[in-house]
Amino acid sequence: MAQPSYSHSSYGRPPYARRPPTDTDTAVSAGDGDPGPGDPGYDPGPATLLRLATAGSVDDGKSTLVGRLLHDCQAVLADQLAAVARASRERGLAAADLALLTDGLRAEREQGITIDVAYRYFATPRRRFILADTPGHVQYTRNMVTGASNADLAVVLVDARGRVREQTRRHLAVAALLRVPRLVLAVNKMDLVGYAEPVFAAVALECAAYAAELGVADTLAIPVSALHGDNVVHPSASMDWYSGPTLLEHLESVEVDEDPRRLPARFPVQCVLRAPDSRAARGYRGYAGRLASGVLHRGEQVVVLPSGRTSTVVGIDRLDERDADFAVADQSVTLRLADDLDVGRGDLIAPAARAPQVGREFTATVCHLDARGLHAGDQVLLRQQTAVVRAVVRSLDARLDLSTLAAGSAPASLEANDIGQITLVTAGPVAWDAYRDNRRTGAFVLVDPADGATLTAGMVGALRPAARLPEPGGR
Repeated sequence: MAQPSYSHSSYGRPPYARRPPTDTDTAVSAGDGDPGPGDPGYDPGPATLLRLATAGSVDDGKSTLVGRLLHDCQAVLADQLAAVARASRERGLAAADLALLTDGLRAEREQGITIDVAYRYFATPRRRFILADTPGHVQYTRNMVTGASNADLAVVLVDARGRVREQTRRHLAVAALLRVPRLVLAVNKMDLVGYAEPVFAAVALECAAYAAELGVADTLAIPVSALHGDNVVHPSASMDWYSGPTLLEHLESVEVDEDPRRLPARFPVQCVLRAPDSRAARGYRGYAGRLASGVLHRGEQVVVLPSGRTSTVVGIDRLDERDADFAVADQSVTLRLADDLDVGRGDLIAPAARAPQVGREFTATVCHLDARGLHAGDQVLLRQQTAVVRAVVRSLDARLDLSTLAAGSAPASLEANDIGQITLVTAGPVAWDAYRDNRRTGAFVLVDPADGATLTAGMVGALRPAARLPEPGGR
């Protein structure tokens, strides 16, 4: 049977077509070249890290899929598996219910749904994984936003029998809103539709088309049966018409093209280190923190924001090395500058040639997390990286439709799980990157100054001209 044509695949061919063999593949299959997995002398090299999030509508089998993936990757300890088998027998089940591996809360097991975000860490010889198993129900949208906010890839489950549900559309929309760069559509329960290719093809085309409308062009659809393990880790013997990768094969081989090292360097200062130093007349003065993105080099001209003062990096110190030549994203280092500047916690050090914007008023897309609503005039604390600044919600501009991301009218308030657009004004200038340009420095949270509760998670949209902070007295 001829495969349907899809224009939304990251590979430029049907979303379930296997990649063309490379010269290396041909050499290995012929017995020449470098050894492959399972061959004597195989060296996978340094395992890269992939952060992925899973989402699926209620009863689509997401917890079972995650449990199957962990089980077949041999990432489950013997005592955990024994506990799951025992709990399954108590429920009258003939086989172990792998969904219990991820549904850890009592309420989750009793109701058969995922409520909280569960993080799972596992590895194969080719890659390390951090998996955020997020809930699917609409009332837990905030939990999905939390779990998917740092994901390199999202796996969205679709029930082959039910086509694309409203919840599925919402999950795709949230993934698009968070700018998750890659998307896998796991069409589950193929065993219940007789492993029929036309059923899978129709669901895959509908999902890929909708994802493309939301701006997610890189999608791959995989037919799976989480219950029986088809195409999760091992290829399915029941779907010979499918020639694409299994879910694990794709997760191991997908390129993580949003390398934070390719972004402009951003160094949020956590603290200032002072100590006597016989090699420097003024003693040791360094600025410690974790490089959020990019690469900083010794000798590079930098600007300290929001003050705008410039200097030169004269030293980069790591725990195991002083005067390193450079620092890369995710490394914790101490920077030494050529000049004595007023630098403190919350400041941002960036290359002078590629500095972010600085402003006090900006628009943002937010997901409200707290049971208390968010209103225009609310006074909050804004936390962005290491910076904490007072802010006021100037206006609630729109509430977004969770299925289409279309902006509705301005609401009176944003309630828990609502996603909307707002305008914020800060008490002092803050250095910002738009979220679309840098997911790490374009994200923030709003905190209640009275009790420290996290109210809202946000993504910076656009800065506005300088504005005066509204007088205290609002909500």
